Amino acid sequence: MASSTMPDAEALLALKHDIKNQLSNIHLAIEGLRYELEDLDGDTALYVDSMLASAQKIDRLLDSIPPAN
Repeated sequence: MASSTMPDAEALLALKHDIKNQLSNIHLAIEGLRYELEDLDGDTALYVDSMLASAQKIDRLLDSIPPAN
């Protein structure tokens, strides 16, 4: 039975890796946006901060996935 779950575990790790790669691009884009718009007004700063916080939360969720054994 364990052998039938191994492909699932490997697929999960591959998916985690792919999501983290894309999330890294999103994180860099948000930081670039923050840099380019350094004098953000209240609402815009809130939106950028919210995007960054959400990206960081997704990253932490992915990090909480245990490695396959």
